[in-house]
Amino acid sequence: MIEPDHLVAKLRFRHLRLLTEVQNRGSLRAAAQALSLTQPALSKALTEIESAFGFALFCRSARGLTPTAQGEVVLRGATMFLHELSHLRTEAISADHFATKIRIGAPPFVAQTYLPNVIAKLVQGEAPVRVQLLEERVPALIGALRQGELDALITTFPQQMLASEAGAFEYIKLFEVQFAVVASVGHPLVRSRRVGWDRLAKEQWVMPAEGSMGRKLIEDCFTHAGVPAPLPVIESTSPTTSLQFVAAGLGIGIVPDVALLHGTLQAGPVRQLRVVPEPHSSAVALICRSGSANPRVALLKAALAL
Repeated sequence: MIEPDHLVAKLRFRHLRLLTEVQNRGSLRAAAQALSLTQPALSKALTEIESAFGFALFCRSARGLTPTAQGEVVLRGATMFLHELSHLRTEAISADHFATKIRIGAPPFVAQTYLPNVIAKLVQGEAPVRVQLLEERVPALIGALRQGELDALITTFPQQMLASEAGAFEYIKLFEVQFAVVASVGHPLVRSRRVGWDRLAKEQWVMPAEGSMGRKLIEDCFTHAGVPAPLPVIESTSPTTSLQFVAAGLGIGIVPDVALLHGTLQAGPVRQLRVVPEPHSSAVALICRSGSANPRVALLKAALAL
């Protein structure tokens, strides 16, 4: 078994960059050009790196190089380490003014309704910190966390998304969020005491982008009701913009009810429809990488009162 001290003695930061370039370029020739190296020099360096680990990191073929299963793990760690190194430099530059810099990812509705109070505790504390917030779709957020670009997520997510690597992440449930089907204030269905999904299938819809969690939620509601999901007349990646379209009477939409309660995403006169059955709820959780303790995540947990 290879000891950590052996790898520390054999590997350099440039080796990590070399590995990520080979992965990104897919060939020694392209990676060598990007790194301003000769192809033989890069090939020799790669052989030395694999020798240090004690196993092959890439499969060689006529098509180029593809990571082995073990190589995937090493490359993920190399990418994470390089991002952490860059973050370390950023922290050091601002050390005179801030205790640290926390990188948080969240979908827009969480960022705009739940996070302001949390972030206020971080930036107004005795040891103020800088906060970098990434608002994105959940799959992109998980990818950024996996690669070390973020310290933690506060997000909804289907647990099956992380099932294959459950041991790599820590998951702490924060609260449940319910979703509401909404229409413009003048829509005829607003006056209905009960609206079924078969009736909603006949309406124009404003939906999140295809493949997003919000889109899947809507499609699942129709599927469970035994009704084909309609094609949206408008697709939008922004909850705020979607509500503007709904308020303008361009279609029916679905939003987290917390957005309506806070009023943060309220873009105009919209009303919640009395839909039966209601859309199912979803858990909002803090997700971070497991393993060695991250002091930045500890500060975030304190702000969340965890």
